[in-house]
Amino acid sequence: MRYILILLTGLLITLSAFAAEDIIIADFEGTDYGDWKVRGKAFGDGPVQGTLPGQMKVDGFEGKGLVNSFSGGDASRGTLTSPNFIIERKYINFLMGGGGWEDKTAMQLRVDGKVIHKAAGPNKNPGGSETLRWRSWDVSEFMGKDAQLRIVDDRTEGWGHINVDHIVQSDEKVTSEKQRDITVSKKLLNLPVRNNEPKTWMRLKQGDEILREFDIELAQDIDDVDFWVTLDLSEFQGETLQLWADNISKSSKGFELITQADTLIGGENLYAETYRPQVHFSPMRGWNNDPNGMMYYKGEYHLFFQHNPYGWNWGNMTWGHAVSKDLVHWEELGDALHPDEHGTMFSGSGVVDWNNTTGFQTGDEPPLICIFTYAGDNNLSSKDVEYTQGIAYSNDRGRTWTKYKGNPVQGHLAGRNRDPKVIWHTPTNQWVIVMYLDKKQLVFFTSPDLKTWTQTSILDSFYECPEMFELPVDGDADKMKWVLYGASGEYHVGEFDGKTFVPHGDVLPFNYGNCFYASQTFSDIPAADGRRIQMGWGRTGHPDMPFNQQMDFPVALRLETTPDGIRMLAEPVNELDLLHDGQPIVIEEEALIEGNTLTLEASELLDIRATIDIGTARTLDFNIRGLNITYDTDKHELKCKDNSAKVSPVDDELTLQIIVDRLSAEIFVNQGAIYMPMAHVFDPAKITLETKATGGDATIKSLFVHALKSAW
Repeated sequence: MRYILILLTGLLITLSAFAAEDIIIADFEGTDYGDWKVRGKAFGDGPVQGTLPGQMKVDGFEGKGLVNSFSGGDASRGTLTSPNFIIERKYINFLMGGGGWEDKTAMQLRVDGKVIHKAAGPNKNPGGSETLRWRSWDVSEFMGKDAQLRIVDDRTEGWGHINVDHIVQSDEKVTSEKQRDITVSKKLLNLPVRNNEPKTWMRLKQGDEILREFDIELAQDIDDVDFWVTLDLSEFQGETLQLWADNISKSSKGFELITQADTLIGGENLYAETYRPQVHFSPMRGWNNDPNGMMYYKGEYHLFFQHNPYGWNWGNMTWGHAVSKDLVHWEELGDALHPDEHGTMFSGSGVVDWNNTTGFQTGDEPPLICIFTYAGDNNLSSKDVEYTQGIAYSNDRGRTWTKYKGNPVQGHLAGRNRDPKVIWHTPTNQWVIVMYLDKKQLVFFTSPDLKTWTQTSILDSFYECPEMFELPVDGDADKMKWVLYGASGEYHVGEFDGKTFVPHGDVLPFNYGNCFYASQTFSDIPAADGRRIQMGWGRTGHPDMPFNQQMDFPVALRLETTPDGIRMLAEPVNELDLLHDGQPIVIEEEALIEGNTLTLEASELLDIRATIDIGTARTLDFNIRGLNITYDTDKHELKCKDNSAKVSPVDDELTLQIIVDRLSAEIFVNQGAIYMPMAHVFDPAKITLETKATGGDATIKSLFVHALKSAW
C-alpha cells in the first residue's frame, strides 16, 4: 500500500508540474500578426522591433518584437483582435506600456462577448516613459471558458498609443512589483545604477506613508553596475521601513543588490575621477541643473541645486545642498528638499528672514527660508497635480529643513508656472516675488510673510528662472538701477517700485558661451562686502562619469556706463586666487611676430590673465590645451567653437582672463565686458598653450599663467 501511495504522490507531483506550464497566447516575434485581426492603421502590418520614428525610447519588452500602435504617430487609430482561446490557467500575465486611457488605449479581455478585464498604460501627461511593465489579471473564475483579447487605440492626441508584449496564461501571477522590509542600521542605502536600463519607480515607505519616491535605472546584476548612488537613512535609524519597486524583471538581481552601508560604495575615487571638475562645483553623484536658494548667512554661502540623486540624467528633481566659506571649497550636505504628494522640487530661491515675518523662528537666530515650485505630474504621487509654490524653513543654519504645513502657499495660475525668486523690498517693507508664469511672461507678487501672496503685475519678458536685484551704476550708490533677467541670461535694466518693473530699452545680452543657464545670485551678502555674486548652471558633462553637469564659477556683477549705454559686466570672484598653486609663468613685453608661435608648457588647471596690444595683427589665435580661441581685429569679434561675441579693444589693447578646468573654459574679455563660459572636454594629456598673430604683429604686454590646485 505504501508503495502505491508513493507512486500516486509522484504522479500527482508530475501532473501538477505539467499543469503549471505557461501557455503563450502571443509573443509577437513574427513578421506579422498571424491569426490576429487588424483594423485601422495604428498597429501597422505587424509587430515592430522597439521604437518607431518620433517616439521616445521603448524598452522593457521581451525578445525582439512587440505590439506598438504608434505607427503613424498618436493620431492613428485601430484595433488588434486575437483569435478565440480557452482560459486554462488562473492568470493572464502580459507586458504593457503607453497611454493610460482605459477606454481609448487599452487591452480588453472578453468572455461571452462581455469585457471582464481591461488594462491601460501608465501615461496621461507629457513626459512619462515608454517602458513596458508586467500586469496580471486573475481569471480563475472563468477557467474553461472561451475568451478573446482586443487591443484598442482610439485616441488621437498625446499618449494616444498602446504597447503590449508577451501575453501568457499561467498559474503564477507575474507583476513587476517587489517589496522588502529594511530595518535601518546604517547611514546610507546604496543602490546600483546602470545607464540606459529601463527605469524603475521606487518608494521608501513607512506603512502607508511615502518617505521617498524616485525612478532609477537599476542595474540588473553586480557585473552591470556603472556606479552606486545613495539614499540618506540618517533620520530613520532603528525603524523598519519598506522598499518598494514597480518594475523589476523576472531575471533581475538588482533589487536584491540594494544594501545599507555607512559609506558610498565605489566612492574610493570620489572627486578625483578623470573628468571631475576641480575648480567648479559638481555633486558627488547624479545629475544637477539650476542653482537654487542661494543665500549667505554667518560666514557660509548656501548653494542649493536641482539634483537627481539617483541617476546620470535629468529627473527626480530634488534640492541638493552644499555650503562654502569662500566660494571655492564646497561641502555637500545632502539633499534638503525631497519630492512629495504635491510634486517634485523645481527651482526657487532662498532668503534669511531677519525679522521673522514668517513666524518660523524657534531660537535666537532668524530662520532661513527656501521658496520653491511643486512640479506636479513628475512623480507617481502627483501625476495629475498642477504646478504650485511652497516654502520650507530651517532653524539650524540650513542643516535640516521643514516644509510649511500650509503648503502650497500659492496655487496654480497658468501652464507650468514656476521658479519663484524672492527679495526683501526695503522701501515698501515687504517681500516681493517674481515668478515665471507662461509664454515668456513674468508675474510679480508682494507678501508680508511669504505665506500669503498678492499679485501686482505681469511683464512680457523672459522664459523661466527669473532673477531681480539692484546695483549701483559705475559704483555710485546714489545712482541705483534694477536688473531683471531670465534663464538665458538676457537682461533688462530698469526701475522697480515694489509692484511693477519698468524696463529701459531693449533686452540686452549677457552670456556669450555654450554652458550657461538659469543663473542666480546670492541673497543677504553683507553690505560691507557689497558684491552681487552670481552662479549659473554649467551645462557640461561626460558620459563615463557618475555625475553629470556642474556649476559655473562664481562671478561678481556690476553695472557700468559704456558707449552703448548701461551694461552688466561679470568677472570671477577674487577668491579664485586661493587656488593659485606656486609661482605663475610670467611674460611681459613679448612681441608676437607674424608667423611665429609662442608655446608654453603649462598644467591641467589654469587661471590665464593676459593683456595684448593688437598692433597690426589681423587675428590673434590662442590654443588652450587644444581649445581654439580667435580674435578678429577687423571685425572686433572673439570666437570659440560656434560661439562669438563683438568686443572692441580699449586703447588698442585686449584683456583676457580664462579659467581652465577639465570640462570647461570660462573666458572673460575686457574686465568682464564679455563673459563666455564654454563647455569643452579637455584631453588630460594636453597641457600646451600656444599664441600667435596673423596678418601682422602684436605685443603681449603681460601674461600670467597660474596653475590651480584642486578645490577638493
